Amino acid sequence: MSRRSLLLAGVLVFFCSVAPAFADPCKAPLPAQRGVRFSGTVQYVGDGDGLCVRRTDDPNEWIEVRLADFDAPELHQPGGAAAKAALERIALRREITCTAERGRSGRVVSFDRVIARCRIGTDNIGDLLRRAGAVAGGN
Repeated sequence: MSRRSLLLAGVLVFFCSVAPAFADPCKAPLPAQRGVRFSGTVQYVGDGDGLCVRRTDDPNEWIEVRLADFDAPELHQPGGAAAKAALERIALRREITCTAERGRSGRVVSFDRVIARCRIGTDNIGDLLRRAGAVAGGN
């Protein structure tokens, strides 16, 4: 192997070993019925309309949520990263209360997330995102 190849391989190994892991920490079984209420602290924001609610210190009790009242662009679409950043500013590490709802499909669960309307105090998170100028228009 040439000296340059060894250097490039070393750089690659370094960056792969120090890159942070952004695995979704939510592990709890999802509520399967409309109207189920749960609350906790927002532990993780996955995208502009998805978050993880930490109910206890045990990740097996953390619930992954898809916001029922805000449809953000996907992360790779225009506005997607900005919507995620807005949701992080609004909700990360804040106490929220959520109520499971049915989505357009008539189901309470979508893509391994419970569809829920969530509030910080009396404000719906979807309304807070719109007020913050987050772009709606996901799939």
